[in-house]
Amino acid sequence: MASGELTYPAVDESALPSGFVVTSSGRVSGVRHPGEETYDDSPFTHVDRNRIDRTLTQATRRTRILWTICIGELGAAPADRARELHSTLPRPDESVLIAVSPNEKSIEIVGGDAVGHRFDDRVAQLGASAAISSFQRGDLIDGLVSAVRVMAAAVSPVRV
Repeated sequence: MASGELTYPAVDESALPSGFVVTSSGRVSGVRHPGEETYDDSPFTHVDRNRIDRTLTQATRRTRILWTICIGELGAAPADRARELHSTLPRPDESVLIAVSPNEKSIEIVGGDAVGHRFDDRVAQLGASAAISSFQRGDLIDGLVSAVRVMAAAVSPVRV
């Protein structure tokens, strides 16, 4: 475990407005008519969300691993909670979850069984280390982007 900094619970699809869905990666995607209010209860700016999305997309394309970030409280047993959250992902065996709890100052990184031969504890530690300095400066987004980029670069490439 390393110090860090936020997590949202899984999205309840029934609470989403008409025209919105949860994609297979767990992201919310939606459309709206011109002039309608946007559905946005995120504490992050549109620019921050786009930056995270681009980083996750690039990492997934490069590594063929599904990268997910979860920000929120992890509770008294953060490692157990992170493993529990990881198991709820659409394809957990092919995924890596970065679970960050800013208030508890913890970061947990969990990789699936199918990526274990390429994604190990050393790669996870590199990601946590990359995130910590930004987290200590209060920059959650920069820390997450750094962690994903460093881990994606450290993962052994896919053999075709």
